[in-house]
Amino acid sequence: MGIHPITALMSALGVLTAVYIAGWARAVMAVRSLNSREPLPATDARFPTPPMIGLGFVTNFFDALGIGSFATSTAAFKLFKMVPDRVIPGTLNAGHTLPTVAQAFIFTSIIPVDTVTLLSLIVAAVLGAWLGAGIVSGWPKRNVQIGMGFALLGAAILMLMTQLQLFPGGGDALGVRGIKLVIGVVGNFFLGALMTLGIGLYAPCMIMVSLLGMNPTAAFPIMMNSCAFLMPVGSLRFIREQSYSLRVALGLAIGGVVGSIIAGVFVKSLDLNTVRWLVIAVVLYTAATMLMSAFSKDQEHEAASARARV
Repeated sequence: MGIHPITALMSALGVLTAVYIAGWARAVMAVRSLNSREPLPATDARFPTPPMIGLGFVTNFFDALGIGSFATSTAAFKLFKMVPDRVIPGTLNAGHTLPTVAQAFIFTSIIPVDTVTLLSLIVAAVLGAWLGAGIVSGWPKRNVQIGMGFALLGAAILMLMTQLQLFPGGGDALGVRGIKLVIGVVGNFFLGALMTLGIGLYAPCMIMVSLLGMNPTAAFPIMMNSCAFLMPVGSLRFIREQSYSLRVALGLAIGGVVGSIIAGVFVKSLDLNTVRWLVIAVVLYTAATMLMSAFSKDQEHEAASARARV
């Protein structure tokens, strides 16, 4: 008797997670051996502060309920000046990886979904993330700000249209075949690439699943497993390139795992209508501040100076 595909999938995720933890642990031990007096974000291996851990708990608590964690975390980074803009994408991916893995294990065990659809969309997202991380990790600060600004603006528009029920409500199918599956694969590939820019996959993936005529509930294992498989792959590239904030990422991971488990196991559902409106407002504000920073005179002067040095 063969192994059930979902069991094999969860086993593969367990192995990938172990590889990620081992790779990150090696990176942490390497930077701790440097004993730098003025560490860079990627080499600051001090234990996270309570606000960093608390941010991980809150954002991943709502993440497990379908709100998403990237936009809310980015807003907090900007508001409290926790992370330099250039390394926000890497910090989001590295810090939210382990909480997302926890969510994937929880929701895959309780929500049914077609195996072929699930595996196809996961592979597509991982490939998109791998290609995207290699590009984004080397981007200068201004490019990251512009990319994140416009992507956040697009995410806010999608969230707003969802709240106003301008998208189809979905159907009863737990999977798709043929041209719909091809569309889903292509869509998830690009959503995986956007993840490396710091744009969450949850909201657009849920919309895509509904547009394909699937049951919106089936989006939970699809989007959580897509992220759980792609984030270790992309995050290790950000970590290797030292394009992230180590201390903040550790805080997100510690608090986030606890928040994800509490939300997924004990809470499971809440009336999130008001929270979603708040998130839309926060995302719009963050997108505006990103773009204003990118096109400020100081940034233009820095870009001109960089070109002159070349």
